[in-house]
Amino acid sequence: MQVKKSNIILSNLSQYTGELKNKIFTSEHFGIIKYTLRWTILIAPVAITIGSMVALFLWLLTTAIHFRFAHTWLLFLLPVAGVLIHFIYKWAGKSAEKGNNLIIDEIHEPGAGVPARMGPIILITTVITHLFGGSAGREGTAVQIGGSIAALFGKWFKLTNSDMRMLLTAGVAAGFGAVFGTPLTGAVFAIEVLTIGRLKYDALLPALIASIIGDITVAAWGIHHTAYHIDIIAKMPYFLSDYLPVDLLLFVKVIIASAAFGLASYLFALMVHEIKAMFTKLFSIKWLIPVFGGLIIIALTYAIGKPDYLSLGVDAQYPGAVTIPSAFHAGGSDTWSWLWKTIYTTLTLGTGFKGGEVTPLFYIGATLGNTLSGLLNAPVSLFAALGFIAVFAGATNTPLACTFMGIELFGGEHALLFAIACFTAYFFSGNSGIYTSQHIAVPKIFGGYFSDEKSLSEANKRRGYLYSKLYKYSRHSKSKETGSK
Repeated sequence: MQVKKSNIILSNLSQYTGELKNKIFTSEHFGIIKYTLRWTILIAPVAITIGSMVALFLWLLTTAIHFRFAHTWLLFLLPVAGVLIHFIYKWAGKSAEKGNNLIIDEIHEPGAGVPARMGPIILITTVITHLFGGSAGREGTAVQIGGSIAALFGKWFKLTNSDMRMLLTAGVAAGFGAVFGTPLTGAVFAIEVLTIGRLKYDALLPALIASIIGDITVAAWGIHHTAYHIDIIAKMPYFLSDYLPVDLLLFVKVIIASAAFGLASYLFALMVHEIKAMFTKLFSIKWLIPVFGGLIIIALTYAIGKPDYLSLGVDAQYPGAVTIPSAFHAGGSDTWSWLWKTIYTTLTLGTGFKGGEVTPLFYIGATLGNTLSGLLNAPVSLFAALGFIAVFAGATNTPLACTFMGIELFGGEHALLFAIACFTAYFFSGNSGIYTSQHIAVPKIFGGYFSDEKSLSEANKRRGYLYSKLYKYSRHSKSKETGSK
């Protein structure tokens, strides 16, 4: 009797457990399917529009650059172009001049919104910058196109603040993935760039969907991206090669080079902010800032004697020019090409011209990698590739996204070296970056000067305060020494 009763209880319990499992499976997975379909339907038209705009932008950019190649006298009109850009933003740009930082701010804390005019204005002004020889990139333009289009669709769809954050993140991913042909990188970049030390995975699926659709759309329009490759590295016997799967000496060389890549990232970010602050203080008439910046770039170009550091640096203006592709070959870069490009780009962006920072960072990294490969007796194309992604990782604080970029652009054979380079450069770039609206969730060094700041903007203010205190202290010390003498 007891056995029979026990069997009935077990049978009922088993039946109840089965019904509960089916109920949980049905409700949870139905919700997942519903969520995925909803965001795919929402994002598809947004990403297609972004991809189409990015395709138009890339076509216009290439056309403008090659037109300048054929008409070199256009460089002399760079100061005039700077004035035109200044007044375009003064009359129509308004809050759009904050660029990528405005989009990051809106994702963190929705406020006035991202204006729809941001996309067309940044597209036009970036093409103007490159048409007349300014040294800038294209990522910032694509991201702003993505953010403004996403915001416009979000208003049409009447999304909540939470959904608007997701859609803006997806717009950033679509723009980034489409402009470089790296959809996985675009998705990871969009969630990693917001906060240093923390990833918000809730937007990962919408970002990935948007990035893939944006990339496919650009390809459908017949726009092709520059192909890079790392030469095959001959297998050579190395220390303890019978016991270790990796070349320890090569690892040490990669770490040394990556520390240099991180310092180059720091220098770039610091110069962009300091040049902008310095010229803002020097000139009360603001339209004179781009005039002065344009005149310096013209003077530098004729002092150096070649135009290699103007514009993107991807296509060669003449045979033998230093470009990103040429840096992947021995002798394809000058020793100080990376520094010249840093000066040109920070002057261009710091004095009010428009465009992105990433392609110049690729140039800086690839040419610095080329230089370091000679000093360290290392493979040229490998170190150019490591610099390509690592300087970008340090300047944007996105080491994970840049590791994926290395895999998407160069293949997975050297994935471990990509990760080492990106994370080392990220660490050595310190609490700096080109996007001042990035929040600091986890500082790179606990107990450091900038451990308690909430954003890079606050870190920059603290850094400026420390520099001013150090300057005053040095002046005071010198005056005391002079008085004692």
